[in-house]
Amino acid sequence: MRRSFKFLLRPTTRQAVALTACLEDHRALYNAALEHRRAAYAKAGVSIKYGDQSADLKHIRADDTDGQGRWSFCSQQATLRRLDKAFAAFFARLKAGRAPGFPRFKGRGWFDTVEWPKDGDGCRWDSQPGHPSVTFVRLQGVGHVRVHRHRPVKGRVKTISVKRGGNRWYVILSCDEVPAETLPATAAVAGIDMGVASLVTTSDGEHLANPRHLAASAERLAAAQRDLARKKRGSKRRRKTVARVAALHGKVRRQRLDAAHKTALNLVRDYDVIVHEDLRIANMTRSASGTIAWPGRGVAQKSGLNRSILDAGWGVFLTILSHKAESAGRELIAVNPAGTSRTCSRCGHRAKDNRLTQAEFRCTACGHTAHADVNAAINILRAGLALRQAAQAA
Repeated sequence: MRRSFKFLLRPTTRQAVALTACLEDHRALYNAALEHRRAAYAKAGVSIKYGDQSADLKHIRADDTDGQGRWSFCSQQATLRRLDKAFAAFFARLKAGRAPGFPRFKGRGWFDTVEWPKDGDGCRWDSQPGHPSVTFVRLQGVGHVRVHRHRPVKGRVKTISVKRGGNRWYVILSCDEVPAETLPATAAVAGIDMGVASLVTTSDGEHLANPRHLAASAERLAAAQRDLARKKRGSKRRRKTVARVAALHGKVRRQRLDAAHKTALNLVRDYDVIVHEDLRIANMTRSASGTIAWPGRGVAQKSGLNRSILDAGWGVFLTILSHKAESAGRELIAVNPAGTSRTCSRCGHRAKDNRLTQAEFRCTACGHTAHADVNAAINILRAGLALRQAAQAA
């Protein structure tokens, strides 16, 4: 299977300057290629393809040896393919009748990744194996950059990417032939209900806490954003404040990822089959309808709920859970969550009045009482096992 490994880079001051220049030159190449396509179609009705622009690269590099010519040819081709994929996605959305979203020019701060498609072509992972305790990655035009490798790399390194995150730099390795780490069978099954009060509630009655990282940093973020609003655009102080706001958001993101990894790992260790809700998070977090002239009902409450859902990171957690389940040899089943929170897990009676509060469930038919999330998780498990049995019978 294919897996990615992400490590923090430890560049020197000179290497950090070179990495920034590398990003800026690749951003300029992306924008120039986009302008080339736009102008050719607007003036002559000609559609420029990736092959045409890739063929022009050697002339661009020859004319700009101190700029574009100092970077890896294959990394520049990857940037042109990135633009080609943006156009392919644009035409696919147009054909499907969705909002097309024409490819945009990349401003500063909106182009933070450069990819080298092949290890050994303009880049080299573990470029100095004579240092057993230190790992380096060699990048053309930058040099041997030290890597904080906190875990072993498995499989064969296929592609190497460098990403800027605030004032940090990361290297991302995409590896093929990564062996699966199958866990021993437990013969246990579970349904999980996603929530805001508890991130996950299992059908066994276990509640896994929602850390609410964004809420914990809300005051500091609000103060930093107020400070940002008072700064003059283009000033050095504003750039510093932007970096501070980005650092706070980056910390929240890393905390959320860490919590999601730990929670998902605990689940795949304990259960052979995990059934979860097939959530449409984008639909769930849409803004409440309303305008200034005709305000909708509960707009402020809906905004707060949306913020809590996004802070919980359901989408991130389910993505990580699917990856860990695949690697561990566990079975993951997604079911339609409609009605699971209002249906009695004992008698099957469904009614809106069954759920008295957010946490309390009491069946109006049989009188069964339970925690509402546990009741929903049991219904989710039954629905998933029914789907599994039907699939095995077919």
